[in-house]
Amino acid sequence: MKYKFIISGGGTGGHIFPAISIANALKKRLPDADILFVGALGRMEMERVPAAGYPIEGLPISGFDRKNMLRNIKVVWNLLRSLVLARRIISRFKPNVAIGVGGYASAPTLRAASALGVPTVIQEQNSYAGVTNKLLAKKAKRICVAYDGMDRFFPKEKVILTGNPVRQDLFSVGSKTEEAYKFFNFDPKKKTILVVGGSLGARTINQSIIAGLDKLAETDVQIIWQTGKFYIEDARKAAEPFISPNLLVTDFVSRMDMAYSIADLVVSRAGASSISELCLLAKPVILIPSPNVAEDHQTQNALALVRKDAAIMIKDTDSKAQLVDKMMEVIEDEAQLNKLSKNILQLAEKDSADRIAEEILKLVAL
Repeated sequence: MKYKFIISGGGTGGHIFPAISIANALKKRLPDADILFVGALGRMEMERVPAAGYPIEGLPISGFDRKNMLRNIKVVWNLLRSLVLARRIISRFKPNVAIGVGGYASAPTLRAASALGVPTVIQEQNSYAGVTNKLLAKKAKRICVAYDGMDRFFPKEKVILTGNPVRQDLFSVGSKTEEAYKFFNFDPKKKTILVVGGSLGARTINQSIIAGLDKLAETDVQIIWQTGKFYIEDARKAAEPFISPNLLVTDFVSRMDMAYSIADLVVSRAGASSISELCLLAKPVILIPSPNVAEDHQTQNALALVRKDAAIMIKDTDSKAQLVDKMMEVIEDEAQLNKLSKNILQLAEKDSADRIAEEILKLVAL
């Protein structure tokens, strides 16, 4: 028998990387399996998934516009169209299991699958479950989570702690390698801070670094500053008077494995995938949760670490005033760096994609 799986979701790298990792883990166990992705038209997954070697179909779905309510007439119409299209895709493809990883396309796809009697699996990446996943959970067979205590959102008997799958290439370069220092033209004898705001950048983090460039220039700490493509011009202009061998300003870091390798401290948003990577890599981190996400889930993700003394959190509204001073304080405190590294590693969940694949395959055997 040839097994078939649908994996749905996307919108950001934080949803797409885990989805592809799960597909790869399923393929490793069942090389002949057919895997079809369902994403949202115009979103990142429509390019990234085919680049990873998997077919994808798009739904005309998007999020609600809280600023312009009239636009939501079209949003609702597209949601209804997406429900119809998702049902057609499920009926035609006939998957054994449908898996949702979050993002706009997950809801209509998993809803259609459940209605047609296809077992569904939810991969909830955050420490605070969203409304959509809480609704989908009623029909789901398994709910794979990355944090303890998720039975406050979901039926306890369905919840399995698996962690979030991460990009495997991050582990291809060992810590503090000569190759990585050469790649960035940095000095192995100096401390290095990696500042990253996700694949598209983060306005507040960039503004905070710009506000503290004069302070950073007075130190001998090396900075890899990934601005994102929307902010690179302003960042380069602001950094011009402070350019030195210690400061690298770039819109995109092509080798995050090497950047993580030499980073003594990371400054990051608090997306679920980023946190999972930082846990597995045991990286001391200052988290600035994005306020522009559903149910403020990034703050909940960050607090889950802060409560275990495994990260430092600065509110988005406080970042401009506090970030650079806190970076300088932490990077010079070896005891604090070691404590943060040790504690964040305790929260790492290994082999997550394989563990999720195992749960999916248990449903096939039913």
